[in-house]
Order: sequence, then structure tokens, then C-alpha cells
Amino acid sequence: MQYEELYIRYSRQLKLPELGLAGQEKLQQASVLIVGVGGLGCPAAQYLAAAGVGRIGLLDGDQVEASNLHRQVLFLEDDLGRNKAEAAQEHLSRQNSHIKIEAYPEHLSASNAMNYFQAFDIVMDGTDSFTSKYLINDAALKSGKPWVYASIYKYEGQLSVFNYQNGPSLRCLFSNPPWKEIRCEITGVLGVLPGIMGVKQAAEVLKIILGLGKVSAGKLKLYHLLDDEVQELRISRNAEQIKRVMDKPLEEEKMHCEFAHTHFTYLDVREPEEMPKGLAPHILTIPLSELRNRQKEIPFDRDIYVFCQSGKRSREAIHLLQKEFGFRNLIQVEGGIFALQNGR
Repeated sequence: MQYEELYIRYSRQLKLPELGLAGQEKLQQASVLIVGVGGLGCPAAQYLAAAGVGRIGLLDGDQVEASNLHRQVLFLEDDLGRNKAEAAQEHLSRQNSHIKIEAYPEHLSASNAMNYFQAFDIVMDGTDSFTSKYLINDAALKSGKPWVYASIYKYEGQLSVFNYQNGPSLRCLFSNPPWKEIRCEITGVLGVLPGIMGVKQAAEVLKIILGLGKVSAGKLKLYHLLDDEVQELRISRNAEQIKRVMDKPLEEEKMHCEFAHTHFTYLDVREPEEMPKGLAPHILTIPLSELRNRQKEIPFDRDIYVFCQSGKRSREAIHLLQKEFGFRNLIQVEGGIFALQNGR
């Protein structure tokens, strides 16, 4: 980019004496990996691209769904069915053609995390599952990268920066993930909340790159949307927890959900990486996308309880199997996998 064009584009932030041309050069040389291009990742990616961060990686294996549009504001109706990372790459490249946007259309896993993390300066968490957040934490520790954490629940958000300048990690705050996943598809969320938290994450990333202000390391900020209040909890570094991560191979946390009725036959139509896993003797695991090719694996001679994470995909699965293959023994599990703990 020519100097005149650069100055015009970034003139408002170049005028900040703490930033200037030297700061803009830092942004241009920086690289950020965003894991999860959803309600958090979309606004963060937009502001990081607009600020001129030179290289942004987008890691997400999901497709854009209609239920995403009320909060994942980077996407349009025309993007429905597209991979999120690839759709976001296209939109962000049109927003700022002078930076490098890389799309990785797959899910984060223990087998690919280190390769991705080692290729970037900073990792930003845009995921909505505890299993992903703990995998991010452990991979960031092992690769020596700081990562910016956020989480949302109904009208509340959490924010912190982990593994920054030898500071605490997520496991210093919570040594292990809770047994139960809490996702907005289950609990609901007001669309502006992930937007607010995603912008806060982008601000933390920019502060780290530029060396400005106080980075939110060693503290957990709790934001209450309806009261517009922020509480702050201090986090101390737990050397024992960090050593435990460093001493063992990188692996994904195994979360299990014990079903109340172990004598039933269940059909899990979630993707293989989704947690928690059901604990029952008779569980068929066939992702929704594979049902047409694998429907012969499903018995006709008994009731089959069909579940997913929240109930949406299981309804689609039952509709497909009934309409195209004549199944009449399928029972919808309303509320998804967690309802199965309570007697479904």
C-alpha cells in the first residue's frame, strides 16, 4: 500500500500519538488466528481487518445457518449453507484488500491445533463450547501463544486474556471444564451481547499488538448486559496446573452425559467432535449429513430415540428418515442430549 493511501485509510488511528506510523507497522506485521467465526468471531474479525492487522486466520468447520444471522452479522442471507470461514474470508477481503485473510474450513482438533497456533502470533477464541476453549488453552500454552477468551450466557459475558507474559491460564481459573456444555442454541442469547464481547476481544488483541494500555490478563471480567455493569475477579497463576498441561500430550477433554434410561436405543445425529458423549449401551452415532447413506444401520424393530445438541437436527433427521425411508419408530428427544439425563 502506498504511503498516501495508507495514511488516508488509517488516518484516524494514525493521529493517535501512542500509535502513529510505528504502531500501524506493528499491526501490519501481526498475525491473529480466530478460532470460531460465530457471534464472537464475526465482529472481532471485522474490527481487526479494519484496523489493518496484516494476517488473519479464520478456523471454522461449520456452515452458515438461518439461526446465526441475528448475531453473526458478518454473514448475509446469500451465505446460508456456506462454510463460515470461507464466507467470512470473502467479506473481509472486500472490506480490506490490503491484508491477508486465510480461511481454514475445519474444526479445531488435538491433531491440528499446534500447527495452526504455531503459525500465528495471537489466538482469539470465538468458540461456544467448553471442550474447544480448553483445547485452545492447552494448545496456546504448549505453543507459547497468548489467547483472548470470551464466553456468553444469556445476558452475561466473560472476558480474559490467558497465557500472556507468563500469566495465568484458563485452568488456573477452572482446572477442568464443567460437566455440562452451555451454548446459546440451548439457552438463548440477545444478539448484541456476542457483538459487544467480540469487540472487547478485538480491543484486547490490538492492545497486545500495540503494547498499549492494560491487557486483561490475570483477571476475569464479568459483563452484565441488562445492568450495564462490569465486575472483575483476580486470577493467580497456578504453576501446578500449567505444568500438568505441559507434561501431557495435547488432547481434547472428554465430557460425558449419563442417560437416565440405559435400556433404550438412541440415535445421535451430531458431528463426531461434539460433546458431551452419551453414556448408554445402545447408541448409534450417525451425523445428520450421513443419514441417507447409512440409514440401513438403524433398526426398524424397536423405538429409536433421536437426539442432537438442542433438538433442531434431530427433528430434521426424523423428517428425512420418515419421508424418504419409511421409518415409523423414531422418537424426538426435545431439548437435546441434556434432556436425556432427566428421564427422557
